[in-house]
Amino acid sequence: MIEDRNETELDGELTRREMLKLGASAAVTVALTRLDPVAASQSKAPLFFTREEFALVDQLTELIIPADDHSPGAKAAQAAGYIDFRLSESLEETPKTLWRNGLKLIEQLSQEMHGKSFLASSQEQQIALLTRISMNEQKAVKPEELFFNELKSRTANAYYTSKIGIHTEMEYKGNTSLKEFAGYDAT
Repeated sequence: MIEDRNETELDGELTRREMLKLGASAAVTVALTRLDPVAASQSKAPLFFTREEFALVDQLTELIIPADDHSPGAKAAQAAGYIDFRLSESLEETPKTLWRNGLKLIEQLSQEMHGKSFLASSQEQQIALLTRISMNEQKAVKPEELFFNELKSRTANAYYTSKIGIHTEMEYKGNTSLKEFAGYDAT
């Protein structure tokens, strides 16, 4: 049997066992990529955004959920990568158009307010721009206000479905038995 195997390897053919191993490893790789789309999108170029747009989204998400003493923030949770992945797989054009136009609006407003691009602006200037477009959050009408609602919603979704958001921020312990329900204060 060993002699046969050596002969097949020399011939450049794979044995049945080697074929099964290759097939299994390929299936595991595909499954892991689907289970962790953020890791997959971080290992290469963005899937939907341009690199410049991705950098902008990364900064915007971090401003919405910044790192603090309790949590590493949206950037560490790779919220921008998750948003990029979800938009890339969307079959609808509406959210894609909303994001492309919204990011252009952010850049236009930054030029109007500060005379420079959003990423070239100071953090205080960036926060001032976000404050301006979030003023009518409950009754958003202008395109930039509608985009802010979308940005905030997707950032929260991406963050609180990440390991950092669930385990670090919310301190979720998994399915453990509790003597009494402690609850979670969402205020």
